[in-house]
Amino acid sequence: MSTPAINTRRTRRWIEDWRPEDADFWEGGGRSVARRNLVWSIFAEHVGFSVWLIWSVSSAFLLAQGFAFSPQQLFLLVALPNLVGSLLRLPYTFAVPRFGGRNWTIVSGAMLLVPTLLFARAVQDPTTPYWVFCLIAATAGVGGGNFASSMANINFFYPSDKKGAALGLNAAGGNLGVSLIQLLLPVMVGGAGIFGLVQASDSGIHLERAAYAYAGLALLATAAAWLWMDNLATVTSSPREQLQVVRQRQTWLLSLLYIGTFGSFIGYSAAMPLLIRLNFWVPEPAPLGTGIYFAFYAFLGAGVGSLTRPFGGWMADRWGGARVTLASFVAMVVFTLGVLWTVNQLTPNPGADPAVATANAAWFPLFLGFFLCIFAATGIGNGSVYKMIPALWKASAERATAPGTPERAAALTTATRQSSSALGVIGAVGAVGGFLVPLAFAAPWVDDPLAATRAAFTVFTAYYVGCAALTWALYLRRPVRAHGLAAAEI
Repeated sequence: MSTPAINTRRTRRWIEDWRPEDADFWEGGGRSVARRNLVWSIFAEHVGFSVWLIWSVSSAFLLAQGFAFSPQQLFLLVALPNLVGSLLRLPYTFAVPRFGGRNWTIVSGAMLLVPTLLFARAVQDPTTPYWVFCLIAATAGVGGGNFASSMANINFFYPSDKKGAALGLNAAGGNLGVSLIQLLLPVMVGGAGIFGLVQASDSGIHLERAAYAYAGLALLATAAAWLWMDNLATVTSSPREQLQVVRQRQTWLLSLLYIGTFGSFIGYSAAMPLLIRLNFWVPEPAPLGTGIYFAFYAFLGAGVGSLTRPFGGWMADRWGGARVTLASFVAMVVFTLGVLWTVNQLTPNPGADPAVATANAAWFPLFLGFFLCIFAATGIGNGSVYKMIPALWKASAERATAPGTPERAAALTTATRQSSSALGVIGAVGAVGGFLVPLAFAAPWVDDPLAATRAAFTVFTAYYVGCAALTWALYLRRPVRAHGLAAAEI
């Protein structure tokens, strides 16, 4: 049996021989190496996601710390990290073949110190202007870039029949960082949280505490990558070769689907604390106000979406990514209509009347229930779309070559490199949805925030219908003729 060979000529963490598709190699040591790299990749990505979405919940506390920002300004602070994170996903993907997965995880982990320490400094100074907050929020986008490099790296470690589950676990561990930051930040900063089990601190809100905690976790993730992760010397690709996927029609079709799944997940995760705060709560009487306090429940959506993502990968491995993706979009249509119906029952409350907040709070259980179902569907869809990507590139390589030939082996190696590049491109485009969703809830041309929320959910429903139709038409109606694969294999 072959075991992974470590080359000491560069550094001791470069693996020269890596053949996960070889069953003897995989069972003879490849599996344990891949699992170790997966574990620490998940941890680093988890911290990155938490830093990326730190503004999603901290923005709702800025008013309590003395900053006077409008709802539109707060939603922009929430959206900016998602925009920068989506743009960084392309260079982060290309960095893995250039520098090595381990090396880039070290660099990207250390870069998380920039947004965390700047955040800690700004929130302690009540004179910090809004534009400075915007710049600091934008730097949090480096946490979003971590996802692309992590997924591209893990894609190289696993054989094709295990990629769905491995990528699902890797992504879920990262996505769970969104839920945990929304769960723990209110507690760390002195606000009430965890369904009201933790009471608010008498000393007020201290947002800098969360920033310092995650700066420490960033250092820990950097050290773990240095000590226990590996680079694969077999992963080589030029930027020109990687960018070839941009010219392929398949990349952009899958990107449209991923906007619907991941764009919704990250956008809703970022917007949910403010949606609850603006529609179901008013600040009087202090300290917890009247209605539904956002910090009690804001973390649930991201948590549900994160936990269902690996199930999406597992179901896609078993029944086919296209089928699972279609079912996810159908569920998203149904449950978004449920949320829209609930929102239509709410009464606008521009005067922050406690009586109106109390009346709106009666609809919150239905709103939350439908919304959590949407999150569950996005998580499953995220996993299934990411299963489709390597499957389609592998099918293309197999259609062009004969089995058992050197050409087939070379084509499959190229397909793995290109599918890793595609993961980054599609992830980058999909993350743009995380920027657009919060902005849709705070449309500057709509005076009433509740009216903007209704319009946004209407548009989202129409988009999910389009994605469902696209999935059926391209990947289920005639999959063998179009892709050389049966529906269960895509």
